[in-house]
Amino acid sequence: MAAPEISQTRLYERLTGDEDSRMCKDIPDEACQEQPRNFFLHLAASLGNKLADELASARLVLPWLLGAIGAPIWMVGLLVPIREAGALLPQVFVAGVIRGRPERKGVWVAGALLQALAAATLALLALFGRGGLGGALVLAVLVVLSLARGLSSIATKDVLGKTIAKQRRGTLMGWSGSLAGAATLAAGVVLMAFGDRPGELALAALLGVAALGWAVNALCAARIHEVPGASEGGDSIASTLREGLRLLRQDRAFRHFNLSRALLLSSALALPYVALLGQRQSGDELGDLGVLVIVSGLAGMLASPIWGKRADDSSRRVMRLAALGTAVCCAAGALLAWLPQAWTTSVWPYAGLYALLVIVHAGARLGRKTYVVDLAGAEDRALYVALSNTLTGVLMLIVGGLVGALAQWLGSGALLLALAATALAAAASTQRLPEVE
Repeated sequence: MAAPEISQTRLYERLTGDEDSRMCKDIPDEACQEQPRNFFLHLAASLGNKLADELASARLVLPWLLGAIGAPIWMVGLLVPIREAGALLPQVFVAGVIRGRPERKGVWVAGALLQALAAATLALLALFGRGGLGGALVLAVLVVLSLARGLSSIATKDVLGKTIAKQRRGTLMGWSGSLAGAATLAAGVVLMAFGDRPGELALAALLGVAALGWAVNALCAARIHEVPGASEGGDSIASTLREGLRLLRQDRAFRHFNLSRALLLSSALALPYVALLGQRQSGDELGDLGVLVIVSGLAGMLASPIWGKRADDSSRRVMRLAALGTAVCCAAGALLAWLPQAWTTSVWPYAGLYALLVIVHAGARLGRKTYVVDLAGAEDRALYVALSNTLTGVLMLIVGGLVGALAQWLGSGALLLALAATALAAAASTQRLPEVE
């Protein structure tokens, strides 16, 4: 039994550049002894989770699913808000529950299993769901999936901090991102190979694979060796909310940042409508979805190098540039929607536009994450982030409903023009933010 352990430890040391895998800075000795094994379990769990996230994407795959089953267009506007708000809104409450548990991986496993069950249900809806009822069931299942995502997300970060030492966590996330990106691109190539075959069965298979990804995530999480930790500390929910409201009243820059972040939601809300336009104009063949999956994966891989260094220099400017890019992409999407269909029967114009929008959306996300962390002091940083996330979750639901109603009433082209105007307002708002770097 010793040979596999030696091999695993050596591979860990090669991947991390760590000459001594038993040297740890901020985790207990018992956790340090298990670090190589836990590293690979975290890696496999992250691979399953990230692949599942891409294959059940509310920005791309689920709009395609709603289009395939003939759901009303207004439902598309609720996909991203439900997906994001469900993960953001409960953060304050979930964090309090997790703090009271000496071992937190059970919460992670429960969230992953719920996501697997939700994805399997979506696969069944791809086969048997139709019209408005099918679309409503998709949204209901997405609520469960997004709440489970929030549950797992908080617990995952907590368990990571208890089982993997500092200066190893970034390496772990880098490797998991690379592996997940490669797996997603492979999935896109497979979808392109399906060509013009009917989409419902293949969509069900895609969502079935997502369910397996979350099942792998749960299995690996359950096998992680977690040393019990402290179960006390932290404020009550009521005191946290009171402190958050105090910050909003007193910190003008924080209020202004949250206004800018709300306007920047236009990039996230536009993505599913560009995907839906690609399906409706070019047809619902699965090969076209494969093209969008591939360009989305490639754009996501390119986005971080484009924005990372710029955000370190000025996260405010990154948010402004992302807002201007969103305005251009949304205006171009509206133009595509209004061109004669004979000119836009190929998926490639939409794929190119989708890729650009993914890149600018990544800039909006990276810029606002960097800005709020740099804006807050060390003692208030967690509260600033949690409060901003909760406010954004509420706004996502409200704005998502309005966007869906506008799409049903005016059509996708007019909606994208409205989102372009919102993005221009975001650019003006971020221009007036103070520099924090």
